[in-house]
Amino acid sequence: MSMPIKLGITGGIGSGKSVVSRLLNMMGIPVYLSDIESKRLTATDSYIRRKLITLLGEEVYLDGELNKPLLANYLFSDPEHARKVNSIIHPRVKEDFRLWAEKHKDASIIALEAAILIEAGFVDEVDHIVMVYAPMDIRIKRAMKRDASSKEAIVRRIQNQMSDEEKKAKAHYTILNDGTQAIIPQVEDILIRLRTKLLKQN
Repeated sequence: MSMPIKLGITGGIGSGKSVVSRLLNMMGIPVYLSDIESKRLTATDSYIRRKLITLLGEEVYLDGELNKPLLANYLFSDPEHARKVNSIIHPRVKEDFRLWAEKHKDASIIALEAAILIEAGFVDEVDHIVMVYAPMDIRIKRAMKRDASSKEAIVRRIQNQMSDEEKKAKAHYTILNDGTQAIIPQVEDILIRLRTKLLKQN
């Protein structure tokens, strides 16, 4: 039996990646949510714990719990800081995803959702990349509402991410999530195309 097709779901802040992931899940596609899993690993993985303590000191874990504000302040203060932290966490997330994918090897299609799928080097872990796209003004409004954050803070975070144009250039499929186009038919169309490829392979 052939291995599942691995679908990478990505997009910038406020693009609607999680909406697409939820839809895929409802359609019977297992989805690995890298943001949630990386937080779990950062809190529980002994290797990550050791490396972060070496980098930031004992106070990065308080009473055994991850000191999220301290880590966030360090992460967002300098792109080089983010690179250092990501070099500790991302390899463990990749490893965890591979174990998860092995558990779902009987599925025909599985998915990995990651905001920085391309930047973090997860491209090699998937067969096809789906870029969820929304215009900048819509993304900013959504993120401000979701995170109860200021426009300036959201714009700063967006500027630290890879641009939509770069993501689009690397994606195999694009889903438009601007409030005017229905998302479900776009997701279904991608799944039909992928299943057609599977049938041809088999």
